[in-house]
Amino acid sequence: MFSSSYHRRDCTIKQEERQRKLDELPSSYFEASTEADDKVLDLSLSELVQRHSAGSLSTASILLAYGRKAVLAQKATNCLAGVMIQEALARKTPVSETGTDSLTPLSGVPVSIKDCVDIEGYDTTVGYSSKVNHPASSSAAIVRLLHDAGAITHVKTTTPPGLLGLETSSDLFGRTSNPYNEKYVSGASTGGGGALLASRGSVIEIATDLGGSARMPAHFCGVYGMKSSIGRFPSWGTLPPMPGLESVSVSTCAMSRRLDDLEEFWKRIVKMQPWDYDHTCVPLPWRPIDLQGTKLKFGVIWEDGIVSPSPACRRALEWTCDALEKQGHEVVDFSPPSIAEGLNIGFQLSFSDGGTGVFGPVRKDEKLDPVLLGIKSLLGMPLWLKKFLAIVTRKLTGDEVWASMLEKLHVKSPAEERSLVVSRDEYRAKWHSAWEAEEFDFVLTVPHALPAIPAGTAEKVTLVSCGYMMIFNILDYAAGVLPVSFVDRQSDALPKDFMNSAEYKSMGLISKGAYSVYDAEAMHGLPVGVQVVGRRLEEEKVLQGMKIVEDALEACSRKFVPRKF
Repeated sequence: MFSSSYHRRDCTIKQEERQRKLDELPSSYFEASTEADDKVLDLSLSELVQRHSAGSLSTASILLAYGRKAVLAQKATNCLAGVMIQEALARKTPVSETGTDSLTPLSGVPVSIKDCVDIEGYDTTVGYSSKVNHPASSSAAIVRLLHDAGAITHVKTTTPPGLLGLETSSDLFGRTSNPYNEKYVSGASTGGGGALLASRGSVIEIATDLGGSARMPAHFCGVYGMKSSIGRFPSWGTLPPMPGLESVSVSTCAMSRRLDDLEEFWKRIVKMQPWDYDHTCVPLPWRPIDLQGTKLKFGVIWEDGIVSPSPACRRALEWTCDALEKQGHEVVDFSPPSIAEGLNIGFQLSFSDGGTGVFGPVRKDEKLDPVLLGIKSLLGMPLWLKKFLAIVTRKLTGDEVWASMLEKLHVKSPAEERSLVVSRDEYRAKWHSAWEAEEFDFVLTVPHALPAIPAGTAEKVTLVSCGYMMIFNILDYAAGVLPVSFVDRQSDALPKDFMNSAEYKSMGLISKGAYSVYDAEAMHGLPVGVQVVGRRLEEEKVLQGMKIVEDALEACSRKFVPRKF
């Protein structure tokens, strides 16, 4: 009866709390960055740790430099869910008596935390108003590890309700925009973290990834992110979008402003033996790997069979392939097992509970992303009607992908769910055989068919467009995204009369919806990236693969240079 008033009340409470935390900051945090700040911001993670451990760089100086950028990022993009700068200043950071980083390998490193990760004494809202005023009683494993390692957790970042969608927007915090263009989205569900990193407001973001939740913002915002295999990174105390779902699990992972920092962060996290903090972690030490000077084999997936890459994203992939070939690597086309088939299995498993996990915490008048509303509507539709619509879709459009989604996305019985898990494992076996037969070192794809999309257009693009990313959650492969280029209004424009072309007319409904928002002129200057994929538990190798790609691009004078915010 009163849920609507409770919703409005709690949204107001949370927004006022965030503003109060900002207002309480010293006036120096609202001043322009200085030359000294820029020197701090330019330090690599390793340099930052070394200087902080040695005592030549104080916590206050680091927080001022990054805090100023976080404040500006919030004003420009609305990326913060919580501000913990004052608490970080007051927290006693472990300091090595010898002045080295042996005991505190992340000493002085600012790390932002996605608002689905528990921090003792703070709400973990996951974008829902119903979770306001329910502070966590204990911190997640990764947060405890970070504090023991000397890291500075200074802000929490925004998410959409339930961590699902293509845009980070909620009644609770509002819409998070892309720092490169406020009319475009920063991605989801780690959209707040992507925007903050691009704005230089943090060194590392603790993210999660189910269907590209870390990799999409990396692609849209021009930063770095790697989804790890389940069990490699501490995840206990991180709230997933579908609690209890194991068949397509959420990967807790990291994003960064620089690739070297991402690799160094991973090394230092594993050095802390995360399995001592989190019983779900695999006790697997860091395995150094050096692929420099090695001729490698890359398989390229040009199409996922659902949405063809837009000209800008295809160009980024083409540039990557050309650069690798010039360095002597073997680059071949790869036609994998049907990605549409794998997605179909994955979506059915993800929503086998009828969406209870995602929609249960939603209050009566809480606005949801149109993508989520569409899924909710589809799940609530009678099965006979969905089957009828599937028949009509096949007859009128020939779109088998969408027709199959219509007739198969419904509540599953325990027996049906177990059968789907069997199908998932058989699908994974197909990929394993295909990879082994080709003897790939890595697979390359676009992260998404589009660059960042205009705000409010997610309904046209749909979650199914995330196939290039979600398929590797279903497979549990390690996959990383790095920035390559920017959309160019001339070279990335669609041909004139494209919407009347045979190519467009042959597209399915999902692809046509995605292409309806693509406009190279309007998207000019937005980042585009590439995805580097390895197999299960190959995080060290994927990071090296990303490095090889980045070095190859630089050797071709195509090094990505982010805008400085």
